[in-house]
Amino acid sequence: MNSRYPSSAPDILKLFAAKEADRVDVAVLQPADPFLDMAGEDLRRRIFLTESETGESLCLRPEFTIPVCIDHIRSQSGTPRRYCYLGEVFRQRRDDSNEFFQAGIEDLGDTDTARADARSIADAHAMLELALPGTALSVVMGDHSVFEAVLAALGLPRGWRLRLARAFGSAEMLASALADLATPPRNGALAEPAASLVADGDFEGLSAHVARGMEEAGLSPSAGRTPGDIARRLIEKAELRSVRLSNEAFDALKAFLAINVPISEATDALRGFAADASLSLGAALDKFTARAAALESHGLPADVVRYDAAFGRPLDYYTGMAFEIAVRDDGRPLVGGGRYDRLLTLLGAKEAIPGVGFSVWLDRIEYLRKGSQ
Repeated sequence: MNSRYPSSAPDILKLFAAKEADRVDVAVLQPADPFLDMAGEDLRRRIFLTESETGESLCLRPEFTIPVCIDHIRSQSGTPRRYCYLGEVFRQRRDDSNEFFQAGIEDLGDTDTARADARSIADAHAMLELALPGTALSVVMGDHSVFEAVLAALGLPRGWRLRLARAFGSAEMLASALADLATPPRNGALAEPAASLVADGDFEGLSAHVARGMEEAGLSPSAGRTPGDIARRLIEKAELRSVRLSNEAFDALKAFLAINVPISEATDALRGFAADASLSLGAALDKFTARAAALESHGLPADVVRYDAAFGRPLDYYTGMAFEIAVRDDGRPLVGGGRYDRLLTLLGAKEAIPGVGFSVWLDRIEYLRKGSQ
């Protein structure tokens, strides 16, 4: 075992072997675009960027999910397939600990998504029990797809659904979006020709205009949002300003976000909410119910897992269940994970491949292990 590895590594590798997950190593240097396009605003700000000799935008790997999925596509491996990893990731952090270890499992291609989701949560919990024996843990779970089903059932326009879906997982962004939904902001002043392009909804024309402006200012699209991202947001903002949600619909949305119950009570809570608001949550609620039943079969203590309707994780590629595990009464997560059914298609897979996985912050585990000695 490499002496630089955390002391919890042997226990974690034993669990990997027991879970029949194939260990993979992915390159430290990765193409930057997939992370800039799909990883979310928070992670984008923390990436270490560089360039190849040919001008390709590269980065030090800030996480493992995207590289593992890219390597799976390149290998043309069949599914279902389980991968595990243990290695360093690189992110800019306030405490200057920019290089640290993560471990995790990515579960690709299992079409029984309820079973795969439950197994991911159970495996992550088991990993922490091995690394931190005797520690009281708590799991918080949310569901991006249930949130989006509520937005659709409330009849929100596509622009608002996209904005709120992007904000899901960030309490600050979600609060800001809800405040704007309650009281739409006034029109901002845009110079011509951007103002006309926005008013016409001319995405291609506005993208080209933004690209020219970035080029003239010497800004690289790889340094942040692309011209298309900026154009899309400007058009969406214009559409959002024209929408006012009824008091009844706004109250229903707030009532949904206030749901926070043990997982054993979550299905009934969602059904009660839907009945009270006269909404149909359709397949999203059916999948949630199946996942809750599958999770129960893993035997986690009833008081360990809670469903928080307002909980998500700030990674753009999540499409369904998301979860974090922490030491009970300590909000700092030790594990984060979730479902990402669109990610592999966006990365170039020819067919849709469902996926779910989790990562463990080993530096945080090491801190707790040393504190208990």
